[in-house]
Order: sequence, then C-alpha cells, then structure tokens
Amino acid sequence: MSKNKNATTPVYRGVFPVAPTIFDDHGDIDLEGQRRCIDFMIDAGSDGICILANFSEQFALTDDERNSLISTVLDHVAGRVPVIVTTTHFSSRICAQRSRMAQDAGAAMVMIMPPYHGATIRIGETGIYDFFSTVSDAISIPIMIQDAPVSGTTLSPSLLVRMAKDIANVSYFKIEVPQAANKLREIIALGGEAIVGPWDGEEAITLMADLDAGATGAMTGGGYPDGIRRILDAYFAGDTELAAQHYQEWLPLINYENRQGGLASCKALMKEGGIIKSDAVRHPLPAMHPATREGLIKIARRLDPLVLRWGK
Repeated sequence: MSKNKNATTPVYRGVFPVAPTIFDDHGDIDLEGQRRCIDFMIDAGSDGICILANFSEQFALTDDERNSLISTVLDHVAGRVPVIVTTTHFSSRICAQRSRMAQDAGAAMVMIMPPYHGATIRIGETGIYDFFSTVSDAISIPIMIQDAPVSGTTLSPSLLVRMAKDIANVSYFKIEVPQAANKLREIIALGGEAIVGPWDGEEAITLMADLDAGATGAMTGGGYPDGIRRILDAYFAGDTELAAQHYQEWLPLINYENRQGGLASCKALMKEGGIIKSDAVRHPLPAMHPATREGLIKIARRLDPLVLRWGK
C-alpha cells in the first residue's frame, strides 16, 4: 500500500473479491459459515475482501444483520487483509451514517452506488455530486463508486472525474457498464492522479480488456481468487502473454458464473468444497437449478481451484 491522491489516499491493487453472505437452510445468517468463507478467501490469495455488495445479497438484509456481518467479518479478519464495506443507500444521510460506522469498525474503504430506487426514481448529476460530497464529509477513508447497470444511472466520465478531483475521498471506480475498458481509459486520461483506483468488476468477464485499459484492481466473485490472482500476478509482472493464457484457462468458469449461475455460484462452489454447510440464497431469489450447479462444478473441477479442496 502506498500513497497518492493528495498524499493521503491509500492505494490498493489486486484481487478484492466479493464475499457472499452465508445463510443456513432456513434462511438465517450462519456466522460460523461466514468466518470459514472469509478464511478460505484469504487463503486463496485475496488481496482484500468486499462485503455487503450486491453479490452478497445486501438488498435482502436487515440493518441489524448488516451490522452483525460488519462486526463479525472485521473482527475475524483482524487486519489480515483490507476490507471494503458496501454502504449503498438512497439517502445521503443514511449512506453517510453507514459509511462512518463502517470506518469506525475498521473498513479500509466503502463502495457505493449512485442513489436510485426502483425502475424510475433517479437523481441528476448535481444531486449525485452532492450525495457523494455528503458521504465524503462524514469519513476519511476512500470511496469507491460502483458504476453498474443495476442502478439505471448514467455516470458520465466527466462527472466521475469531476468528483474525483473535487471530492476528497472519491478516488476508486468499479466500472461494470458496457464497453468498460473504454470508460476506464477515458477517466484515467481525464483524471490523472485523481483516479487512484480504476477497477474491473462484473466477475472479471472483461478483465483482460480492462487491464489493458489501465485497471489496477479486480472485484470478482469470491469462489476462485486463486485463479484470478494467476491472471493479475502475471499481468502486473509484465508477462501479458502468460496472463492471457491464464485468462483463457479460467474464462469458462468466469463466463459460467457471469452468465449462468450468478451470485449463487460462489456459494455452490464453497458448499461443494466443504467450506460452508448450506449454499442457500435468500428468498425470493431462486435456488440454483441442479443442472446449472452440475455444469458449474464440472467446469470448476477441470481447474482444481482451492475452493473444492479447502474444506476437505
């Protein structure tokens, strides 16, 4: 970790996968399973971990459950790796409160989507700017803006760069929109040193193009950090051909998670490997179809990832 923006912003690089929220078969949070999940992710080579993201089913959790997960995970990690906490909320006030609480609990960074609600309630650029300014004023750790289609909000490169330059803690950007590499390239060119962390997302389905565009981090699913590490380690060492070979090896699994299994994939892999007892997602999300699960495990076994061995 080094310093960059205004000589105060920590610089994080590498693989920061999203940790799933672990439930039991009745839909209650399994804190012991959560701890085992986190231990596996660290052992598998995660440079850091993100909790309470959309792939963590954050939208299906109560505030008390969020608070319990934050304290449980941060206490259990105990500084082994930096932890990013997603604090997304429509309200500027509540998002700022959530972010301050995450910081006080030991979070290294917060990740936030622009304010949105349902299919139609959106905020204009002035409101988005003020929203992130309000959150930044409440904390002293970096803010990662998650730019993803689920918000239904267009974040122009010029707006992202203006916030990076003007708002003290806005410095990381997880870009998951179509043609993500072009957007990464543009904000890096326009923002310079204000763009401390241009990051890839979307389960690494666009990872190589995003790395070529200048991405320095990848926030993927949590099932196989060891595989993503092989790609990034080779790329950052300057061996882009080896990185491309590793990407081709792991791409079938990346694609299957991105296009078939979705957020249930990580937990299915963890249950198969004996890490967690239940791979349940919270209702009304549907359980993974048995045929989809069979396809996921079949592809994973060809790669022999740690997730299928760690708990056995």
